[in-house]
Amino acid sequence: MLDVSGLEVAYGQSQVIHGISFAANKNETLAIMGRNGMGKTTLFKALMGILPSKNGTIKVDGNAVAGMDSYQRVTKGLAYVPQGRMIFPTMTVQENIETGLEKSKSRHIPEDIFALFPVLYDMRNRKGGNLSGGQQQQLAIARALVTDPKVLLLDEPTEGIQPSIIKDIAKVLNEIRRLREITIIVSEQILSFTMDIADRLIVIDKGRFIHEDLRKNVDAEKIKGYLSV
Repeated sequence: MLDVSGLEVAYGQSQVIHGISFAANKNETLAIMGRNGMGKTTLFKALMGILPSKNGTIKVDGNAVAGMDSYQRVTKGLAYVPQGRMIFPTMTVQENIETGLEKSKSRHIPEDIFALFPVLYDMRNRKGGNLSGGQQQQLAIARALVTDPKVLLLDEPTEGIQPSIIKDIAKVLNEIRRLREITIIVSEQILSFTMDIADRLIVIDKGRFIHEDLRKNVDAEKIKGYLSV
C-alpha cells in the first residue's frame, strides 16, 4: 500500500534522510521508532510532501506521489496527523473535522467518525483549544480519517498525553484498522504503546534504518537500548 525506495531528504546542504527504503502492506501497522532528532518527523513530512525529497520514489497503492503537492497526495490516499496535533484552537470540533473534507467528494462527516470518537460528538460545538491533549489528538486523527485514506501517518501521537489516554488511543487505532482496513504508519518513542498497535517495528538512527523486527520477535531490551540517550 505504501512503497518507499531510496528516499533522501536534506535541509540545505545537510542531508537528514539517507536513502531509506521500506514498504507497508494493506491493513498493517508499522511503527518507526527512534530518539528525538533521528529523522522521524523529517521522514513523515517528506512522505506527505511538506518537505521536498532530493531523491527516491514514494508510491501509494501503486501510484507515484513524489513531486506532488500535499493536497494531491491526500487525493491519492495519504493522510497525516502531525506532531503536536496542529488542530485549529478557535474553531469548533465539528469545524475542525470538516476542514478535512476540503478535498473530499462528500461534505458530510462519515457516521463512523463519531462512533470511533464519541467524546468528539459530545463536544462537537466546543472550541478545539478547550479540549485536553488526548481529546485534541483524537480530533486530529478524526480530521485525517474523513479524507478516507489508504495510508494514515501519525507523528508521535502519544507526545504530551497522560498514560491512561495513551491506552485509549491504542484501542482506537486498532479499531480504525479493523473497520477501515487501512495501513497505519506511526512514529513513536514509547515501546509499550508500539507493542499494543504495531505488527512490525523499524528503528531509525541519524536518518538511516538500523533495525527491523516483527512484533512477535521484538527484544524489548534491545529496542530500549536504541531509544535511550
